[in-house]
Amino acid sequence: MSAPRIVFCGVGALGSQAALLSRNLPARLEFVDGDRVESKNLLSQAYVRQSLGKLKAQALGLQLRNFYRIETAARTVRVRADNATSVLEGAALVVDCFDNAASRRVLSASCRDLAIPLVHGALAADGAFGLVRWDERFVADEEGEANQPTCEGGEHLPLIALVAAVLARAIQDFLARAEQRDSMVTLTGVTGQSLVVLRS
Repeated sequence: MSAPRIVFCGVGALGSQAALLSRNLPARLEFVDGDRVESKNLLSQAYVRQSLGKLKAQALGLQLRNFYRIETAARTVRVRADNATSVLEGAALVVDCFDNAASRRVLSASCRDLAIPLVHGALAADGAFGLVRWDERFVADEEGEANQPTCEGGEHLPLIALVAAVLARAIQDFLARAEQRDSMVTLTGVTGQSLVVLRS
């Protein structure tokens, strides 16, 4: 039996850190991102200096294969309504770490159409809190470019690390026990908001 596919959509600050913390899972990790690694990414994202200029999805996969012998795959595309099915179909779980509402809505609609579980990881623009929330209870807020989280300088790295850890644990619990737990994360703690256990 082949390993389940976990598809990480967006492997910037939150996505790359959560993927790194998911390296122990009995799954095939797939990374979807069309951006390249820039020097401003190195303080908050899980990339090494040797990855500068490389496509993020490929660079992260290469790091996990080289450092940990993890089976990975990379899709260096931007997810849109016209390609989402081909990118996501067959996944056991999709992990949304995009930083814009439009891409999140495309993922949500596509995963619902394909009956694929979807968990969202999100950071408040001011770094005050983060969310891990399953699709049925997630609302993609409209955000202007000026309100996007500024992760490049590493200012919010402790919060990013906490949210990434909670997200990785949510992925682990889903694979092990079909649990879907929502959480709000701040630097002072994690609040579990709801728990759903799926029945087979």
